[in-house]
Amino acid sequence: MEMRADLLIVGAGMVGSALALALQDSGLEVLLLDGSPLSVKPFDAQAPFEPRVSALSAASQRILERLGVWDGIVSRRSSPYRDMHVWDGSGTGEIHFSAASVHADALGHIIENRVVQDALLDRLHDCDLGMLANARLEQMRRSGDDWLLTLADGRTLRAPLVIAADGANSAVRRLTGVATREWDYMHHAIVTSVRSSKPHQMTAWQRFTDNGPLAFLPLERDGQQDWCSIVWSTTPGEAEQLMAMDDEGFCRALERAFEGRLGTVLSADPRLCVPLRQRHAKRYVAEGLALIGDAAHTIHPLAGQGVNLGFLDAAVLAEVLLQASSRGERLADVKVLSRYERRRMPHNLALMAAMEGFERLFQADPLPVRWLRNAGLKMVEQMPEAKALFVREALGLTGDLPALAKA
Repeated sequence: MEMRADLLIVGAGMVGSALALALQDSGLEVLLLDGSPLSVKPFDAQAPFEPRVSALSAASQRILERLGVWDGIVSRRSSPYRDMHVWDGSGTGEIHFSAASVHADALGHIIENRVVQDALLDRLHDCDLGMLANARLEQMRRSGDDWLLTLADGRTLRAPLVIAADGANSAVRRLTGVATREWDYMHHAIVTSVRSSKPHQMTAWQRFTDNGPLAFLPLERDGQQDWCSIVWSTTPGEAEQLMAMDDEGFCRALERAFEGRLGTVLSADPRLCVPLRQRHAKRYVAEGLALIGDAAHTIHPLAGQGVNLGFLDAAVLAEVLLQASSRGERLADVKVLSRYERRRMPHNLALMAAMEGFERLFQADPLPVRWLRNAGLKMVEQMPEAKALFVREALGLTGDLPALAKA
């Protein structure tokens, strides 16, 4: 039996689920499909932290609040941070950012991806939105003015408009032949949660080592501030050695790399090692097709901005579709979808370029570059206006914001 919808969203991760919720009152027949069971496990406040976390910006918080999801997140587990401290491990330059500098309560929230996902699914189950679980996409082709999708179990779906929200290895992007620019950073990221002897002070800490950035992101449980999520970007060779260590050896290596800023690293949860690759679709849209989130772009985890870009993608695309629908325009028209691309691609490319430049600057070995780098950090530290501008960018409250992210 063939199922039909006005709009298919492939991928019910954080970004795809947010888009579905943003379209819930559109009058469109929306179908959200995913290869997972789309079930929500009861939350255990004493459970270990999930290794994958996101640094949600103020803009993402506003979007999630307006979608009715934020309360479900904070009722589970969230860790606001008010300050950020960055320093160069190869010199003496360092810089401190504070939410207080722009009269904000927090710079953002460190939240486990699973917590965000479950809060989104809870909200989706409460809405009258079509959801198709355990739906793995195998084929996709044009059929007249529609897309015809074939699932692994033989079911077929038809819609004039398909949204790819199925992640960095997007099946939709591959099956539709969307070209990408991509390159390997030649770095791996080790992620886990660790407990330290000193409190994190609601501060995100980041040290640039000779082999890559090391971040300690604050986590909170039962009011205790002795846990952090770490993201350690390093060479494949060092990553292999770190993954082979026992917990005690890893904790000591981590403590040395972090210069003991939070005292002794007392324990570490199981580690994950993720190869780092940057990817950007040459186009976000085609006739009857749009890419959002990691399906359109993946970014270095240096600033934890990946999912924030994705939430803004979802909010802008929803806004474009709702405006077009109210005017009676055909939503699958590439001219309509290009409005989304024009608003999001420049912003995403600019941030990706900035992160790439920043990462390369701190990987540079020549002594003059290191001297300039440290001098620059010290100079910016003495410039409150420049730091405040950076903080506003980190909050995600500048530029062409969708209505869901505006105050």
